[in-house]
Amino acid sequence: MRIVCVSRGTYGGGKELAEKLAAKLGIPCLAREQVTDMARRAGINVGKLEMSVVRPRPMTESLAIEKERFKAFITATLAERALAGGVVYHGRTGHLVLPSVAHVLRIRAIMAPESRIALTMQRLGLDRDKARLYNEQVDDDRRRWARTLYNVDWDDPSHYDLVLSLDHMSADNAASAAVGVAQLPEFQPTPASEKVLRDLLLAAQCRLAIGSDERTRMIDATVRANNGSVSITYPPRHAANAAYLEQVVAGVPGVARVQCTMASTSILWIEERFDPQSESMTHLLEIAAKWNAAVGLVRLCSQPLPPVRTDDEPLGKGPVDAGILDDSTTGATDGDDGGVRATMSCLLQEGRAGGYWQVCGGARDLTQSLDRTADYSLVVVGNVFQGKDSAVRKRMTRELTTFVGESLRVPAIGADELHQQYLFGPSHWIKMLGLAALSAAMVILVFHFQAPILDFLSRPGLGNRVAAVVVLALAVPLFAQVYGGFSHYFLRLLKFE
Repeated sequence: MRIVCVSRGTYGGGKELAEKLAAKLGIPCLAREQVTDMARRAGINVGKLEMSVVRPRPMTESLAIEKERFKAFITATLAERALAGGVVYHGRTGHLVLPSVAHVLRIRAIMAPESRIALTMQRLGLDRDKARLYNEQVDDDRRRWARTLYNVDWDDPSHYDLVLSLDHMSADNAASAAVGVAQLPEFQPTPASEKVLRDLLLAAQCRLAIGSDERTRMIDATVRANNGSVSITYPPRHAANAAYLEQVVAGVPGVARVQCTMASTSILWIEERFDPQSESMTHLLEIAAKWNAAVGLVRLCSQPLPPVRTDDEPLGKGPVDAGILDDSTTGATDGDDGGVRATMSCLLQEGRAGGYWQVCGGARDLTQSLDRTADYSLVVVGNVFQGKDSAVRKRMTRELTTFVGESLRVPAIGADELHQQYLFGPSHWIKMLGLAALSAAMVILVFHFQAPILDFLSRPGLGNRVAAVVVLALAVPLFAQVYGGFSHYFLRLLKFE
C-alpha cells in the first residue's frame, strides 16, 4: 500500500520520474490530468474552478463548494488506489491531499530554469523568451492553485520528504534513489496510518455524496470520519436543506453513525487530557454558543498511544483516535482515551461537536494533521506536555500556541485566558462602567471649560504653541485609550468579538 506523490513543475522531468518510479515499485502511476478528466466526467466543473484561480477574483459561494467537491474527489481517488495496492501520483499538489497519512512519500522534482526552458522550446516549438514566460506563468498558476485550495506555499521545502534535482541525474537514476527511500520504515503503512487513510476515504465519499444530491449539493459542509462515525458541520444559512444530510450520507457504504452540527465557524481545543467538567469546557461552550461555533478536539500526546476500543462509546463503534498515530502499545493502558469520549458526548448533547483528532508529536505534527483551509476562528491550547517539568512545559506550550496560531492564521490563546479574553463577567462590568464614567467626565470637563481651553490653544508665541502641542499630544491619546477601552468592553457585551 505504498503512496508516493511527486510534485512537478512545467517541463521539469517530474512526469518521467513518476512513471519510472511506478514501474520500479510495481504499482500504478496516476497523473493529475487523468484525475481531472475523471472529475469532469463526474460532473465537477474543474475548468471554471481553474479559471477562477488563474484570473484572481473573489470566489463565489458556489465555486467554494465546487472546490471542496474537487478536493474530496482527488482524496477519494488517491485513497481508493492506495488501498487497492498502492499508487504513484504526479501533479501539482498531490502531497497535500492526504495530509495526515504518515506513510506518504512526498517528492519534489526540480530542474534548473535554463534546462526547463530548453525542454519547453523543444516540445512546444517556442523561442527562448516565450518559453521562459510560459514556464513562469504556469508555475505562478500552480502557486495560486496551492494557495487557493490548500492555503500553503507550493515552493516551501518543508512540505516534501525528498527533493530531487534532475539536472545532473537521469530520471531513471532519480527513480532508483527514490525506491530506496520508499523502502525505509518511515514510509511503510502501519495499522494506524491505514486507519487514517480509510477515514479520509469515507469522509471524501460522504462529501461527494452530499455534492451529488440535488437537495444538498449547495450546502457548504465540512465532513470528518472516524471508524464509521461521520461528523458533518454546516453553516446556519443552509439549515433548511441540512435536514437531508443524514439521509444522503447514511447511504454511503461504511457509515455507521451520522452527527450533524450547525455552525458558522469552528474552535479548535488542544489538550493532552480532556475534562468535560473543567472550567475550560464551560467557557468554551459559552463562547461556542455566542459564536454559533462547533468545537473540534485535538488530543496532543507526546508518547504513542494505542487505539481505544469500547462497545458503548458515543461516537460509533471502533477506536477513538484520528490523525497521526503509532501502532505501539506503549504509553497508556487500553481503554484510556484521555477524556475524549466524555467530552465529545457533552459536545454532542449541546450540538457543538466538530470532530476530533489524536496526534502524536509536536507542533509541526499537529499542524500537518489539520485541515488548514477550515474556517477556524480560535485555537485554545490547554494542558499539554504533561510529562515535562513546569518551566519546560510552559515554554513548549507557549511555542506551540504561537506556532499553531501563525500556521492557521487565527488567534491562539491558552485555556486560562478564555474568560478574560472572550467572556463578560463582573470584573468586566466594573471596568466598562469605570471607563464609561471616566470618558463622560473628560467630555464634560472639555465642554465646561471650552473657553479657557480655546484661549490656551490659540495664544500667540512660540512657547505657547509648543505647550499647546504637547498638551494635545498627551490628552488626545489618553482620551482615545479610555474611550477605546470602554468601546472594547461594550462591543464584547453585545457579542461583537
